[in-house]
Amino acid sequence: MNKLLIGNIIALIASIAMVIAGLQKTKKKVLFVQIIQIALAALGNLVLGGYTGAIVNVLNCVRDVLCYKDKMGVKEKIIISVLAIGISLAFNNLGWIGFLPVIATVLYIIYMNTKDDLKFKILVLVVLVLWTVYDIYIKSYTAGIFDIISIIANVVTILRIKHLKK
Repeated sequence: MNKLLIGNIIALIASIAMVIAGLQKTKKKVLFVQIIQIALAALGNLVLGGYTGAIVNVLNCVRDVLCYKDKMGVKEKIIISVLAIGISLAFNNLGWIGFLPVIATVLYIIYMNTKDDLKFKILVLVVLVLWTVYDIYIKSYTAGIFDIISIIANVVTILRIKHLKK
């Protein structure tokens, strides 16, 4: 099988895991499934030549393991962000597109603890848009489709939140 097909099969499995994570009722279960999902996404990115996406996703696994163990403090956020930026600078093979996963990850790490549901959903939306552009560019079409579906779901949720606040 060729790399495009293998990468997209792995991305599809990762995307299905993302949906399964969304169905979990506790933060611990979400994080557990999300760690698996992100690891698979990293593998899919690697197969498709998206090295910065793979690097960032490995670091996101570390982030989620730390969150799972309630050990994600400011120091850990800074270390993961600096590693994401530094390693991606060294291995980026896609020009400015290669920095989209890094930007998404650093934004998410900075704002992940926001208590405002609307602001958090907007954060997720921005992160999803950045990943969608990246996924489509590296030809991770299955991930791109799930990204677009997630964008639509987030926009609907944002509109519902805004409507409830009125």
